[in-house]
Amino acid sequence: MLLASLWLALWALPALVASQSADIITSVGPKTSIAAKRAIRTCNITSYGAVADGKTDISTALKAAFNACKSGGVVVIPNGNYALANWVTLSGGNAWALQLDGIIYRNGTAGGNMIFIEHGGLDGIDVWSTNIWIHDIMVTNKDEYVTVKSPARNILVEQIYCNWSGGCAMGSLGSDTNISAVTYKDVYTWSSNQMYMIKSNGGNGTVSDVVLENFIGHGNAYSLNIDQYWSSESTVAGNGVQLSSIKINNWTGTEANGAQRGPVRVICADGAPCTGVDIKDFAMWTETGNGQWYACRSAYTDSPSFCLKDSSDHVSYSATTSTATVAPTGYQAPKMSADLATLTWGTTAIIPIPAIPTSFFLGTSPLKPLAD
Repeated sequence: MLLASLWLALWALPALVASQSADIITSVGPKTSIAAKRAIRTCNITSYGAVADGKTDISTALKAAFNACKSGGVVVIPNGNYALANWVTLSGGNAWALQLDGIIYRNGTAGGNMIFIEHGGLDGIDVWSTNIWIHDIMVTNKDEYVTVKSPARNILVEQIYCNWSGGCAMGSLGSDTNISAVTYKDVYTWSSNQMYMIKSNGGNGTVSDVVLENFIGHGNAYSLNIDQYWSSESTVAGNGVQLSSIKINNWTGTEANGAQRGPVRVICADGAPCTGVDIKDFAMWTETGNGQWYACRSAYTDSPSFCLKDSSDHVSYSATTSTATVAPTGYQAPKMSADLATLTWGTTAIIPIPAIPTSFFLGTSPLKPLAD
């Protein structure tokens, strides 16, 4: 059964991003181009026993291909349908890339990550590292999409198409969190749990200099959801992770029901109130009913907006809620043509696979047509 489908329009990326945010402090992406890696060696999993029949487990072949190319080269999963029954950890590689052209079907029952790329990479869903550029990706799955975890620094995520997924996120955060200089931009989210979530429950450490700009959403449960009392995470010892300089800018579109789940929810830790949470040019409106709410707790801003408090005295305060019954100006936003129309799968059913789009964000072309 296919429980997650992921397309990486490109995975090994140039070492310099011309349009990177000012919050990204140095170049992002690998230091070795895909061409240089390919010139060293190409390790096609079919050369190591993988069969594109949709039922033969490729875990051994994938691990063997990785071991052959982990010191420099490109691991290739070519076009075709493949099965993965046993999860694979790819650890300790250097100057290598994964070229995923085929579709991998899950036919095992274990929890966790099907493919876990450890020490200097990403598994397609979670990323923690330094100087990573992720772009031109569509995902349809039953969990989160592109999620930054700790430790992480200098991460740029752009031109992202969440086509019925869990949405993008940061966390869950816990002890000794250390995340800084993270930018998400040009993110389109359709019928997902949220457009963006920062989640934790206790813990300590810091998250700073985060930019979330140019987001469009439709049909999502939450829009912006910062939850430092996230009930799905067991409480971690500590007063809370300190969030500072979180910039949210240019969000438009609609949420499913703003009376049930408002588009702005900033619930910060009482033991570590958020500072510098700035929300500008944010225009979201409900698809159901005629009103929506905004909720804040222990959250401070340098630019007063919604329910955020503006004060230099950053003391904790109980959750406050404000409501709106008039749609904000300029909330209307177009939809992507490849949006899945209806939910036709459950927790054990096959997820439909949309065609790979020609654009991953409205009005843009892929930043690169192929990995190079």
